[in-house]
Amino acid sequence: MTELRMYRDWPNLVAMFLDQSGRLPDQPLTWVKRDGVWEPWTWRETERLARGLADGLHRQGVGKGDRIVLVSENRPEWWVSDLAILGNGGVTVPAYVTNTVDDHLHILSDSGAVGAIVSTAALAERVLAAAAQTSHVRFVVTMDTVAAAPPDGVTLLSWRDLAEAPLEHPDLMDRYARDRQRGDIASLTYTSGTGGAPKGVMLTDGGILHNCAGAHELLKLGDDDEVLFSFLPLSHSYERTAGQFLPMAEGAQVYFARSVDTILVDIAEVRPTYMTAVPRLYEAIRERILRDSTRKGGLQKVLLDATIRLGRKRYDRGGRLNPLDAAIDLVLDRLVRAKVRKRFGGRLKAFVSGGAPLNPEVGLFLHALGLTLCQGYGQTEASPVLSVNPPWKIKMHTAGPPLPGVELTTAPDGEILARGEMVMNGYWNDPEKTAETVVDGWLHTGDVGHLDDDGYLVITDRKKDLIVNAGGDNISPQRVEGMLALQAEIANSVVFGDRRPYVVAMINPAPDFVESWAKENGKTPDLTALRTDKEFMAALRAVVDRVNAGLSVIEKVRRFDIVDQPFSIDTGELTPTMKVRRHMIREHYQDRIDAMYRGAEA
Repeated sequence: MTELRMYRDWPNLVAMFLDQSGRLPDQPLTWVKRDGVWEPWTWRETERLARGLADGLHRQGVGKGDRIVLVSENRPEWWVSDLAILGNGGVTVPAYVTNTVDDHLHILSDSGAVGAIVSTAALAERVLAAAAQTSHVRFVVTMDTVAAAPPDGVTLLSWRDLAEAPLEHPDLMDRYARDRQRGDIASLTYTSGTGGAPKGVMLTDGGILHNCAGAHELLKLGDDDEVLFSFLPLSHSYERTAGQFLPMAEGAQVYFARSVDTILVDIAEVRPTYMTAVPRLYEAIRERILRDSTRKGGLQKVLLDATIRLGRKRYDRGGRLNPLDAAIDLVLDRLVRAKVRKRFGGRLKAFVSGGAPLNPEVGLFLHALGLTLCQGYGQTEASPVLSVNPPWKIKMHTAGPPLPGVELTTAPDGEILARGEMVMNGYWNDPEKTAETVVDGWLHTGDVGHLDDDGYLVITDRKKDLIVNAGGDNISPQRVEGMLALQAEIANSVVFGDRRPYVVAMINPAPDFVESWAKENGKTPDLTALRTDKEFMAALRAVVDRVNAGLSVIEKVRRFDIVDQPFSIDTGELTPTMKVRRHMIREHYQDRIDAMYRGAEA
């Protein structure tokens, strides 16, 4: 069991890992499914390979402060590679597997990386193409077999050969476990960016440990049987802290998801006690449950609707129900909620949501079904978590109280400010942006909100995303988009209206809705064709009108258009964690957005 004092005593992440590995050498640390069987990697094996890879990197001339780009899907080798880089005094530069050659070139060039570690042959091809355009990348280490020839000046190395080679410096990791300081840079994390070019955020050993200590205390972690399920990419700071270093510090076990398509099957097999994800996953869970209920109909739908109604009622009344409702609710707990909990493994203590705002309706829905969902808040620049709802006192419309050791306040204009060890050292190669963002130790988050009477953080919007219409009214685009996203017919949307007379929206219809409507009406389920179909647009207009009924006059979506194809990571319209890049939607559809105002501003 990990105690809070241990977080304070650990001088760095390498020391933390070696300390825990010495305590739990033969216990499983990570699990991966191969050939239909979950296989464990023990602490001892992970340490052995990390020491070997660190030694191998040292032989390639990697030293203190050198940056190494790490490109891999979630797998045990990711953890080993990260530990080996840190255990050689280096700085890990995580990169998304969805990055293009140009993306990799930007990160390699901006960071000045001397090398890269890559998993698959397909990923290696892109990284090598980018490395060929630099003068400072000396080597690329590949986890899998790669047939491609490296460019001139770049050495191609085998991950397994480096990790398994006899040690030339057996005490290398021990030395850095002693020498690394909490203020040393552990990660140069490039923000996926909902706007502009990615910036390198300098995160420290101490900042990540501080984040983990706060989560340990607020979530009351510490049981030796904690099991976590890793789904978000480890290249995202949220997963690297909460899904890698936190369970490592807690002595927990982590199972890696196989793919997006197998998540629910994997969860049922793994039976996690905690799981972190972004709101889109929880929205998808809600949509699937409602869709299944509608399809089955009859008694099952009646029972589900009653369970949700009483669950929401209990939440609204602070956990209290009248005797009759309480008796019915107890029966529904056995008939409905028990099955839902079993579907998610049966021992889940909490889902934790972060990375983007969670619609309270989604949280209340899952809460009513007996699934604890704790919304948190943070950003890469804060290592990344600043606040989270504790499982025993959840306020769905908030992001919870600040983690222990985190100071939160607001500026006169409502911007949320944060201070503590978790704040970044700054942006790599960008002192001007650093000076704008961190002032007198306070991180200016760019988000607007306030602390309520219980000290819970209430976030209203992004400061720079607030719509100020032509009449000077402030409008929260996230509120309108959140209401639209609750409709089964809409996958997601982006609304506009800054300095304009009214709000308009670019809508991405839900694939299921498109398919079913097209089939019923004998049409082709093609968005380009349906955009000019009056009947389809009228059906979607009815959905928008349904949403407008719950919005104020200035928030109502007066006009809308639909996209040519679903928002995706490949088109740059979504970040790797499924957040919409507003500026990219505007860029792709500027003519259509302007057309929705034509004549109104004459």
